[in-house]
Amino acid sequence: MKKFLALMLAVVMVMSMAACAGGTQQAGNTPNTVTYVDPFKDITDYDELSQAVYDLVLGDFYDAYQAALAEKNVSKRYALMAIAEAKMLGAGIFLPTTSQGGNYALTRVAPYTNTPILFGNDTYRFHDRIVVTELIKASEITEMKAKWAELVGSGTYESWVKEYLTGKGYTIKDSHVAYFDADPQTWDVLATAQAADSEILVNTYDGLIEYDMENAYQPALAESWTISEDGLTYTFKIRQNQVWVDNQGRKVADLKADDFVAGMQHMLDNGSDLAYLVCGGCANIVNTDEYLAGEATFEEVGVKAIDDYTLQYTLTEPTSYFMTMLGYGVFAPMSREYYVSMGGQFGDDFDPTAESYKYGKSPDTIAYCGPFRVTNFTSNNTIKFETNASYWNVAGNNLKSMTFLYTDGSDNKKMYDDCINGVVDGVGLTEERVEMARNAGIFDEYAYVSDTDATSYCGFFNIRRAAFANANDANVGKSPKSEDEKIRTGAAMLNQHFRLALAMSIDRGTYNAQSVGEELKLNSLINSYVPGTYCVLEEEVTVKIGDADKTYAAGTFYGQILQDQLTADGIAIKVWNGTSSAGFDGWYNPEACAAEMAKAVEELKAQGIEISAENPIYLDIPYRSDSENSIKQKNAMKQSIEASTNGLIKVNLIEYTTRDNYLYATYWYDQGNAANFDLNDGSGWGPDYGDPSTYLGTMMPQYDGYMTKSLGIF
Repeated sequence: MKKFLALMLAVVMVMSMAACAGGTQQAGNTPNTVTYVDPFKDITDYDELSQAVYDLVLGDFYDAYQAALAEKNVSKRYALMAIAEAKMLGAGIFLPTTSQGGNYALTRVAPYTNTPILFGNDTYRFHDRIVVTELIKASEITEMKAKWAELVGSGTYESWVKEYLTGKGYTIKDSHVAYFDADPQTWDVLATAQAADSEILVNTYDGLIEYDMENAYQPALAESWTISEDGLTYTFKIRQNQVWVDNQGRKVADLKADDFVAGMQHMLDNGSDLAYLVCGGCANIVNTDEYLAGEATFEEVGVKAIDDYTLQYTLTEPTSYFMTMLGYGVFAPMSREYYVSMGGQFGDDFDPTAESYKYGKSPDTIAYCGPFRVTNFTSNNTIKFETNASYWNVAGNNLKSMTFLYTDGSDNKKMYDDCINGVVDGVGLTEERVEMARNAGIFDEYAYVSDTDATSYCGFFNIRRAAFANANDANVGKSPKSEDEKIRTGAAMLNQHFRLALAMSIDRGTYNAQSVGEELKLNSLINSYVPGTYCVLEEEVTVKIGDADKTYAAGTFYGQILQDQLTADGIAIKVWNGTSSAGFDGWYNPEACAAEMAKAVEELKAQGIEISAENPIYLDIPYRSDSENSIKQKNAMKQSIEASTNGLIKVNLIEYTTRDNYLYATYWYDQGNAANFDLNDGSGWGPDYGDPSTYLGTMMPQYDGYMTKSLGIF
């Protein structure tokens, strides 16, 4: 399941009502009639146009990535993936900004008591969380994290934490209250690519396996499994005597191996953005591509119920990371019997628009086999979870109930007060909340720095912008640019040197400080799409870096190879400092920005685009005027871009007065031609499984890559 993440919906929410100091800068002098000739002017078909733009901008990345996908040796595959990412970053299509976390926070939740695994959905399964009634001291959080590192792999961390906390005088409770910031758009986990959906729904079902607190996968609905010697057949024994229940806890069906088969077909039938995960190049399940193309029946797809309690997947080729994918929503079971009772059908008969189709429309139209049932849902208000008494490991749950309370993040004080008063069990501390904690005299004792994760938020560049107002409301988000200015910006965005200059012009430390404060401004900064430590070579490999072969020893991190290829390509960005790709700003470089901008000016002049301080390139950047965080960050971005480029780029800050309208411009669009921005920092990606392709595959053409639409294509 692809996780399309909204940056302004992350854990640290810094929104409050404020006025924009800079306002919306209107475009300046209108240049003379542009003589530039659009190289794609004769392509009228949108898909063909998108492919042509993609080939121009990302052709080198695509070729390098295909070579990586074809490589059978795992370590060499990792090295080739790093080379492919270097081609992507060198194209200047986006600017990595931050991960999640790295901010001050207060909490009642013991660290690492839901898995800290970097990929998939299991980190949002909260049934094992250990929650206490009092705020936990920062020094004790540090001590628990150190003990986790010592005990990892022993299977004893959970019992140690409970003993430690009670020994320190804390009272462990069996309920948990947290914030949520967006209603699920569907309650069908097999029909969504949105993190806002899957992070809630993951608590309602179980997968075959689940990662535990110590990052080891454990049996869940699969009691055991075997893998054939050739690595092509995975056979799972499903727990017997398990049932599906409705949201009131009443049995609706027995749980069988066939429910995993039904779930897979339903996911493919949806035609959703999830499907690529099981197809060739990812999970490699036999005939999934062919089924989607209408060239095979589902009976020919490589997922079978051998009997009621035996499930088998057959792959086209060995896939080293296949097991890491299984806790994810794309492999979720679905009660065939209940689905049909809700009007669901399969194959050519699938029609989610039919009047009789009710499945996934609300929490009372899905069946549950996980640790919790959703017993109450009030839109933009509350989601209430209660124990599923039929859950196979109900006795092992640390929590019996959960409540998610809605917030749009606009009231800093209320969110802080809710945490202090025990209404919620944790809160991220923005600059304003840090000051509240200091004034209350609790900051030094209780504020800790949260861990960062493997999420990659980015500032995406719209390289083929087609929308200059919101698709949902043409009166909202209107660009102030003249027609000539739109043409000039479009031409500039097709120029690699211009895009690199733009990426190098933004002081990301200052930008991030507006949210987390000056002291922590570098903590969550990232410099690559795939974290540099995401994988490590298991054996020595030799690959071509630039014009020369280079040998890397076993133990070499992905980030080192990525950096070497960027250096060989002459791209003046730093993505690896020897140990990490995060925690420093390796992109902001006014000197390199000036050099790239000079090349862009020269090349664009030859195409009929004159760029000067009098005739700059105008970029539209959206912001929320009801969010103090958005106001401050976008003004910092504007000031940095204009200063670094000596006014050759000017920024129009485009005001959005409501959260929803902002999301329609930056997040809630199905195709790139509805993306209403030139630069947008409102989204990012979280990994689905344990291989770099979980990131890089998002930039595939022809709708195979979910994030490609953030570039204004497909």
